Amino acid sequence: MKSEHVTPQRLQALTEAAATLLRHIEGQHSPAALAMSFGAEDMVLLDLVCREAPGITPFTLDTGRLNPETHDLHQQARARYGVVIEAWYPEADLVQRWVHNHGINGFYDSRSAREACCYVRKVEPLNRALAGRRAWITGQRRAQSVTRHGLPVEEHDAAHGLAKFNPLAEWSEADVWAYIRHHEVPYNRLHDQGYPSIGCAPCTRAVTVGEDPRAGRWWWEDPTQRECGLHRNPAADAQQAAGRQ
Repeated sequence: MKSEHVTPQRLQALTEAAATLLRHIEGQHSPAALAMSFGAEDMVLLDLVCREAPGITPFTLDTGRLNPETHDLHQQARARYGVVIEAWYPEADLVQRWVHNHGINGFYDSRSAREACCYVRKVEPLNRALAGRRAWITGQRRAQSVTRHGLPVEEHDAAHGLAKFNPLAEWSEADVWAYIRHHEVPYNRLHDQGYPSIGCAPCTRAVTVGEDPRAGRWWWEDPTQRECGLHRNPAADAQQAAGRQ
């Protein structure tokens, strides 16, 4: 976690901008939902939603391969904020079929196998979680990886036919931790063990000083391809594919 100093003025400005956006989403894009993987960014947004826009529904995708620390934080957040965080699970028959075809840890064998696993455990449940919503909110930030440098605060999610918001797009890692410390927000204990990004246990590792924050996700693959499919941009994918031809 970053220890750089963030001025109170900067933190206040960032917080007010995010709160204003969340209130706008609640008022103009209801029903809206906050997607959570229980990373630091998600906990900042949960705290803001509970303070400023309680009409927004938080949810998480429980893939069946999460760390116990993530489940512990899910329970802690429920108790702290008095809010039910919806849990969406993969379809059992799809998981069974994938494991039969690839093996329990077959996602290490190829990118296509890993993406198929991500689809079964994350993308398909997300489709159900977003059904009937008008907007969803994520904790993505531009500084997280090379695949997110151009991330907008608001975009249209063509795959789901709704608005998508990234209120922390402009925040730095130091900004996120400044908010957490200032408001005493509970956070995932994996962060104290060198995990800047939280995902499935077999696909997430700690990173060393100076590594990209997303270096611990699918580290055996090309850094430009380390997304699970939840935040895929069809236009960007087409452009990237054209560049490889």
